[in-house]
Amino acid sequence: MLPIRSAAAARHTGVRLVRAAALALVLLLGASAGLLPAAPARAAAEPVVCALSCDRLDPSKAGQETFPVPEKRINGRRLVLHVSDPDGMAWGSIDDGVTGDAVWLDRSWDGGATWEGLLGKASIPGTWTGTRTLMYNITDPGRHRRGLVRACGDAQAVACTDWVYPAVCDVRCDRTDSAQADGDTQPVPATTLFGRTIRLHIDRNGMAWGGIEAGGQGDEVWLDRSWDSGATWPGGSSLGRTSVGAGAAGTRTAMFATRDPRGRLYAGAVRACGREAAHQEGSCTAWARPAVNRVRAAADALMYSYDPSTAWWPSSWWNSAVALTTLIDTADPQYDWVIARTFDVNRGRFDAGRRGTDPVEGDFISRAIDDSAWWGLAWVAAYDRTGDARYLGMATTIGEYVHRFWDPGSCGGGVWWDRERTYKNAVTSGLYLRLTASLHRRVPGDTVWLQRARTAADWYLASGLINADGLVNDGLTSDCRNNGQTVWTYNQGLAIGGLVEVWRATGETRLLDTAKRLADAAVTRLSRNGVLTESCDIGQSSCDDNQKQFKGIFARYFADLVRVTGSAAYRRYAQQQADSIWTADRDPLNRIGQRWAGGTPNQTDWRTQAGGLSGLIPS
Repeated sequence: MLPIRSAAAARHTGVRLVRAAALALVLLLGASAGLLPAAPARAAAEPVVCALSCDRLDPSKAGQETFPVPEKRINGRRLVLHVSDPDGMAWGSIDDGVTGDAVWLDRSWDGGATWEGLLGKASIPGTWTGTRTLMYNITDPGRHRRGLVRACGDAQAVACTDWVYPAVCDVRCDRTDSAQADGDTQPVPATTLFGRTIRLHIDRNGMAWGGIEAGGQGDEVWLDRSWDSGATWPGGSSLGRTSVGAGAAGTRTAMFATRDPRGRLYAGAVRACGREAAHQEGSCTAWARPAVNRVRAAADALMYSYDPSTAWWPSSWWNSAVALTTLIDTADPQYDWVIARTFDVNRGRFDAGRRGTDPVEGDFISRAIDDSAWWGLAWVAAYDRTGDARYLGMATTIGEYVHRFWDPGSCGGGVWWDRERTYKNAVTSGLYLRLTASLHRRVPGDTVWLQRARTAADWYLASGLINADGLVNDGLTSDCRNNGQTVWTYNQGLAIGGLVEVWRATGETRLLDTAKRLADAAVTRLSRNGVLTESCDIGQSSCDDNQKQFKGIFARYFADLVRVTGSAAYRRYAQQQADSIWTADRDPLNRIGQRWAGGTPNQTDWRTQAGGLSGLIPS
């Protein structure tokens, strides 16, 4: 196979239109002559798809080359579909050809019913015997679309390879016999229709099937599968459709996967539908996602909102850092690619409005000192997870930036909240406490970060941020006194987490003792009926986008305290949070709301999802 020459790849629009018209004629004549199946109308061209890379990537940059479908022969030419699963992309090639032979890709978003055609169309130039297309994304996880791709060629006749990948595969693949199910849960109530009962079943592998009971001959049951939370299900309707046989009262479908790890679509939803033989109308259960494992179910729902093309959770900058840290905390290797993707795409500069109100100046740094520090802790977690030194280097760079705003000339120390030095608050000082100690424990031979961590801990304990009840208020007044403002759970959690990490670095028992005192205060004073409660969770109040994630941050650092103390009482409290989140604050699509005890009003978005996920991760 030969590469495309740039001159051959640069075609004039008019030439492309002529060739497209000629191809349409070839397809029409071929179909009428029985050489090709009659093709449905092509879907209108859609915008370029971007996932890990954007469409039209050069195949020389592919991370892998596989041939998942048989090659096709067209009048002696070899038509081949190439796939790189690490990139989620495909390209086509034609070889053993002559000048003017062409190759392109088709891509379908509805299971092959319609498609975008002529993607990357390339023709063999003079004196060459082969050419190839550029690479195109197979799926579109950012828009929650599962795609199929095939290679097509024109060499005095038109032919195409098979589509890739028509079946979804996770632990098992589509159409596995439901007799092989590993367990049986029914995540949503059954639906009834003319005396029939239609049920949705999901096993421990996240495989789904539908069943119909109390029916008769000719009754039908099937599954619908959606990648966008039930809004649409093109290519996923009437899966496994089957009828009740003579003498039987019910039947069930084969099993179908609800997750597509290869396509980075983790949060597929399914429902079971059925029809009574004598009537046309049908009935369906509610949509549901599998929930065979609490942490993975919540993490999959969080990944639904991650945009791999821009590599963050639009559109909150510091919240994305915390969401990434939470995903890392799951220790699930299926999400490890998100770490590198987020780092590579976001380490540069962004003008104001692209990642937040403030510009990002490179290396995850902005005028908001606390925002920068959240990213510092995210890259510490990434380093712990992967061992990749570039993440520790980035965390150190961010740490040095934050340290520039440690100011003993005001209140004897503490870190300013913003570059304008307007406020010394608990969140920035708590972040600095955790970050300095974390860097000391990971930078070989360090003494500088250790001294900074000791100084920060001494200052924090003497600062007045901790009130007489053992709770952390929001910040200090201009004359360096506790300002009595709201006790937010994330400030309480950061103080615990920071003191625990400095204790690890120094062994000073007073630090661990204070962390336990703060934890005890949270358990008794920041909880209602044993469930952690933010001040904005009470009554008819609602939390803003920042506050939605606060309880999850507390849960992360409280879990750290559980690990170092082994306290049975702390472990019971952590388990109580997880149980309440799971039973009272989760819907059938595994979406977690703001109020861990349930109730209304209860906001739900990716920020509340990340917060709830932290509460589910075992200590």
